[in-house]
Amino acid sequence: MYDICCIGHITLDKIVNPSGEKHMAGGTAFYFANAIHHLPVKFGLITAVGPTETDAVTDLQQKGISVQALPSTHSVYFENIYSSNQDHRTQRVLQKADAFGIDDIANVEAKIFHLGPLLADDISVDTIRHLASKGQVSLDVQGYLRDVQKQNVVTTDWSDKLQALPYISILKANEFELEALTGTCDIEEAARMLHNWGVKEVVVTLGSKGSVIYAHDAFYTIPAYVPTVVADATGCGDTYMAGYLYQRAKGANADLAGRFASAMAGIKVGCAGPFIGTEADILEVLNKF
Repeated sequence: MYDICCIGHITLDKIVNPSGEKHMAGGTAFYFANAIHHLPVKFGLITAVGPTETDAVTDLQQKGISVQALPSTHSVYFENIYSSNQDHRTQRVLQKADAFGIDDIANVEAKIFHLGPLLADDISVDTIRHLASKGQVSLDVQGYLRDVQKQNVVTTDWSDKLQALPYISILKANEFELEALTGTCDIEEAARMLHNWGVKEVVVTLGSKGSVIYAHDAFYTIPAYVPTVVADATGCGDTYMAGYLYQRAKGANADLAGRFASAMAGIKVGCAGPFIGTEADILEVLNKF
């Protein structure tokens, strides 16, 4: 049994920012797996890629990460465009992958399942319900809020939220996703609304402004640990959740888990690509604040 299992597509990403353009693997599954790989926890990844992107799976496996790669007609292909403000991006979807089903995860056991849907039909409510019968379900909600219109990604509400949210133990969203999901920009009001809909714990990431966590009827304001040089914000939220779930799985409270996660995300923002630090590096950052 895994302590934490992530389910999501590895993508082919085209990243455009003021410093140039590059192509690389991406997605919640990719960044989360790379980040949590550096922490002492039993972790597994279930992903699906097209035949032209299997090298990304091989790279993860060569790092010692347990990966179950399902076949897919295509990989998800995203174009992410950043301005000089790394907190914001525009996206286009150039290609979609096959969805995950109950049969794909029937033999997988974990204490926590972290779901990283990238598009609204990646993981069905029935699959969420099935996973909740096996362990806690953590969800990065962003994919359910993406409406693809002529390849452009537009933020929208999640039509199945009232059916799915009672099965979600931990939900992660940024401030824009939170407003799309609840209809309010008031973070505390939105978090309580999600709790009333069934979510036990809400994690709201705010980029360079830090994060807010709602757990056990209490709010925790977590500062951002901003590096001297901001190099690449892609995958920052996924890195945050890797640190957060790692600490929660160890029994840490929400405040400590959030601070650890924020320090881990801060290290990641300071370098291009996925997180490559260690737990000692994270603790060193924490000790400075």
